[in-house]
This record gives sequence, C-alpha cells and structure tokens, in this order.
Amino acid sequence: MTSKLSDTPTHEAARERLRELILELAVVRGRVTLASGLEADYYVDLRRVTLHHEASRLVGQVMLDLLDRHDVEFQAAGGLTMGADPVGGAIMRAAGDRDRAIDTFVVRKSQKSYGMGRQVEGPAVQGRDVVVVEDTSTTGGSALTAVEALQKAGANVVAVAVIVDRATGAKERIEQTAGVPCLYAFSKSELGLD
Repeated sequence: MTSKLSDTPTHEAARERLRELILELAVVRGRVTLASGLEADYYVDLRRVTLHHEASRLVGQVMLDLLDRHDVEFQAAGGLTMGADPVGGAIMRAAGDRDRAIDTFVVRKSQKSYGMGRQVEGPAVQGRDVVVVEDTSTTGGSALTAVEALQKAGANVVAVAVIVDRATGAKERIEQTAGVPCLYAFSKSELGLD
C-alpha cells in the first residue's frame, strides 16, 4: 500500500494514537537500571514503538510536526546509533510523504579505524543544517556525543528532538552544553509516568 498525504491523520490524531501506542507497547513497569546507570521504577522501551509498523509512521509525523511548529529548518535528521536510527528514518519518510527532501544519517559511537574512517554515515552533512534525534534521553549523553561528531564533520546542529522527555535534566544539559533547543514530543507526565 502506498502512502498518500490524504491518508495522513491530523496532527492531534497522530499524536494521540502515538501516545496510546507508547503506553501500550513501550512502558515497562518495575525497577530497572538505565543506560546512564541511574535506576527507575519504569522503563520506556521506545524501540518497541519506533520499529513498529503503525507507530513508526506516527513517530515521523509527530516529530516532523514538532520541528515545524518550532520553526526548525533542517536538511537532515539522525543521531547516535541505534536508538536514533529509526527516528531519523521515520522523519525522512514523513517528509517524503509531504514532498520534502530530508535526509537521515547515522552517528557511530566512535570513528571507524578502517574504510573511509567516518563517524557520521549517510549523505554528507558538511555545511548542512541538521537535527539530532533520540527516542528518549536520561542524561543527554548520546545526543551530545552525536552533536560533537556532527560538528567535527562540519554540520550545523540546529536542534535536538526526542520523542519522550524523562524530566531527568537531559533537556537542560543538552541546551546548556550544545547551545541548541532540545524539543520533545511527550513529557513523562503526559504518559502518566510521574
């Protein structure tokens, strides 16, 4: 089935359906240790959403709408592999559905020591306005690693955007350290995670 712009749900409908899918598929209750080393009473496994057949399309629409509503102009979106990969791809697809040329890229954790020795893979980012994306962030570390790699590659990072803000200080750390806005589609309170 081909995607048509006329089949695209309204912003409000897409956002509400994505919220429902996050709650249904991604929120896991119980004591967990996060990648940051911090502990929490729940885990939001957004890969269960970003890699889901229905939710992925909604992720792209909601995130692109978020960036548009904040007047963020950019030519490519991506971030640190692997949490950011499906988010960047979803944004690229949503943009394509709107006849917009937005590329995606993948940032490796470290520069390759072989081949072309790149840390940022995909279409060239040098001289381009880019957005760093993440599914969620606890400390901001992954986003900041991506920002640093992109700046070394000559990109102009204009914003960071995450699907869910855990309200753990990542937004503030990213904004202070990277000097760009950190936007999010859903707060933890909107998901009933307070």
